[in-house]
Amino acid sequence: MTATGIYAPKPGAAPLPRMIAAQAVLETKMLLRNGEQLLLTVVIPTLLLVLFSTVDIVDTGEGKTVDFLAPGILALAVMSTAFTGQAIATGFERRYGVLKRLASSPLPRWGLMTAKTLSVLVTEVLQVVLLTVIAFALGWSPQGNPFAVLLLLVLGTAAFSGLGLLMAGTLKAEATLAAANLVFLLLLVGGGVVVPLDKFPEGAQDVLGLLPIAALSDGLRDVLQHGAGTPWADLGILAVWAVAGLAAAGRFFRWE
Repeated sequence: MTATGIYAPKPGAAPLPRMIAAQAVLETKMLLRNGEQLLLTVVIPTLLLVLFSTVDIVDTGEGKTVDFLAPGILALAVMSTAFTGQAIATGFERRYGVLKRLASSPLPRWGLMTAKTLSVLVTEVLQVVLLTVIAFALGWSPQGNPFAVLLLLVLGTAAFSGLGLLMAGTLKAEATLAAANLVFLLLLVGGGVVVPLDKFPEGAQDVLGLLPIAALSDGLRDVLQHGAGTPWADLGILAVWAVAGLAAAGRFFRWE
């Protein structure tokens, strides 16, 4: 075989799994290098966990405060990454034409969304590990079935990802930035993360309990704090939000 035959170029796209993996690595690096994203996904949940666990600010009922707070902060971490962070980042990528250019590359659009989802999952794993270590240092004593916890986290991620992509794909970037942060603050207060839902009026409790953050917080708390079995009601609420959010995002997402 001649040298020309050995080194002849072979143009073409890389295998699809390799393209998705490369894009997922890029998305993860971009997220971890963004100071604002780190503030939202790491610093704020960590500060809330440490502050509310060490200072008697909210009456969390019987038992150690950290046992109540840790599941809620884990739920907040999922929301901060899968919803708030993803919505803001994707919204500005859409505004600056990044999504349009990537959509014209060999990587299919569904492959790009898969890469974004993988990036979210990697970030959440890092968040869960960090928050778990801090919670253990504060005296956390988790119980329950790890499989039920994993199922809750996966469904919660799907629900918040769908809602985040829906917002990013339909609103202008500036509106997405304002709306995502506003929703984050409202759900932090009214979603059962640091304030128990039973502190709200009875009528409000029924409505707030249907929110995805409340279902995720309560489901994790039932398992990790009370050692309950699989929380099917909370899983059902998250599944409905996941299906509705992802379907709406797929239908109404605009790439330009």
